[in-house]
Amino acid sequence: MPSNNYKAIRAKQTANTITVYQAYSPEIAEPALKAQTFVPPFSRERMTWIKPSFLWMAYRSGWATKARQERVLAIEITHEGFEWALRHSCLSHYTPSETSQEEWQKKLRASPVRVQWDPERDLFLRSLDYRSIQVGLSGEAVGRYIDEWIVSITDVTATMRLIDGYLKDGKVDEAKGCLPEETLFALPEHLQKSLTMG
Repeated sequence: MPSNNYKAIRAKQTANTITVYQAYSPEIAEPALKAQTFVPPFSRERMTWIKPSFLWMAYRSGWATKARQERVLAIEITHEGFEWALRHSCLSHYTPSETSQEEWQKKLRASPVRVQWDPERDLFLRSLDYRSIQVGLSGEAVGRYIDEWIVSITDVTATMRLIDGYLKDGKVDEAKGCLPEETLFALPEHLQKSLTMG
């Protein structure tokens, strides 16, 4: 990984899997937990965003309290699947580097995956001075995600709410103790370059 970790992928992981998070309404979450993949009313036609950062998911869902984000799911997917997504991705926003804006727009239209780098969050959901990756899947990428990459789906809503409760009670150490361990996810150099991680 680059020594400058301003942009780095931090995630709960095993030798073969990486955990990403998504938040949904119970109507989508319950069937997904039962099937251990996403099934209707989940729509394959819409872009679906996966997030390796637990705290970014906490920020996005308000500790699993926002409407239609009341259930937070931890989805274990294969390393191969995650890397396929990154190889077939395009940055959501144009950043002047080696490509022209025209080339970027062409790639954006052709790519089934979007990547954006948003400020990581601390335990109190405050913005940090380094970035966390969000990966948006559409088209072929959604099909691969649902049919090939998912290893397991776990409901972590109770953990989200437990941490929120600890923080409201001023029990910061207890809250920290509930967080999953996230470590740097190693990527080949050419992928780091295309994701502007260097």
